[in-house]
Amino acid sequence: MVKTAELIQVLTSEAIELLKSLIETPSFSREEAGTALLLEGFFQKKDIPFERLKNNIWAKNLHFDAKKPTILLNSHHDTVKPNKSWTLDPFRTIEEDDKLYGLGSNDAGGCLVSLIATFCYFYDRENLAYNIIIAATAEEEISGKEGLEIVAPLLPEIAFAIVGEPTEMHLAVAEKGLLVLDCIAKGKSGHAAREEGDNAIYKALKDIEWITKYQFPKVSPTLGPIKMSVTIINAGTQHNVVPDTCVFTVDVRVTDQYTLEEIISEIQQNIQSEVVPRSIRLRPSSIPIDHPIVFEGLKLGRETYGSPTTSDQALLDCPSLKMGPGHSARSHSADEFIYIHEIGEGIVQYIKMLEGVVTQ
Repeated sequence: MVKTAELIQVLTSEAIELLKSLIETPSFSREEAGTALLLEGFFQKKDIPFERLKNNIWAKNLHFDAKKPTILLNSHHDTVKPNKSWTLDPFRTIEEDDKLYGLGSNDAGGCLVSLIATFCYFYDRENLAYNIIIAATAEEEISGKEGLEIVAPLLPEIAFAIVGEPTEMHLAVAEKGLLVLDCIAKGKSGHAAREEGDNAIYKALKDIEWITKYQFPKVSPTLGPIKMSVTIINAGTQHNVVPDTCVFTVDVRVTDQYTLEEIISEIQQNIQSEVVPRSIRLRPSSIPIDHPIVFEGLKLGRETYGSPTTSDQALLDCPSLKMGPGHSARSHSADEFIYIHEIGEGIVQYIKMLEGVVTQ
């Protein structure tokens, strides 16, 4: 037990130092080459073989056995751009009162380094019931196509995944998917002063009214109802011309009760506007509430909930649990930070949960 405690302490210190380096290396989505090199260097220093595709890095445990099921540990190393409200240098780590400030510290650097430390803890362990793969991926913040989406097909079949996002180490057992729809209302142009034309704005308003009032009948026990929000609208060229086109965008947060195709069909049948989905990639995710990894988390006093936000879970075709150190409300905020103790506690909890599964 003493050696185990000492090892976790060393891994925690390494994780914090790695996080500082990641913060100080700009890694906006699609511009993560610098942090990818840092991650390469980390694994090289520990003599852990890894693979890289574009800005994605992944590695397998030393005694990987293709006959065994595999667990994926995944988080991202890209960040959003700092907003104008920052009062600190977003690329300079500042430690103050147990807080580590810096862009990406909370979302999702703390999660990533904690999962990397957890992987290192199990890396050379023999006789595990599962293989373990760590994947540090890119483009999560923009739901890009050159992050986890291009890595997943290269991995062995995944039994289940832990996706690192700041949840205060509570267990997000379900996550809403995302469907973005561009809707086009079509009318006929004419002079606004005369009884001419067919105003596309008025047609769009009728459709928007249906969207704001409609409730999908099936409600998810973990994620609640589907939520539709009209977030962008654009029409017209000048004040005296009746517009013949009005385009509006609908943000749909999808639950596990419907497929994306079913939702699109329901909307198409109830509005006049043409409905064009931008993508059907970001599907809802979940893991059974009685899954062994969830059970291990509950044993540690953690709570389960359904997450309204979307992560790389949406790209995985396996049961997945979203959890990690940090707080979701700090993500994308000015002067972003993570408590240093959250990283150590996160590593310990990840290890305890996996110990209960991989050593059975």
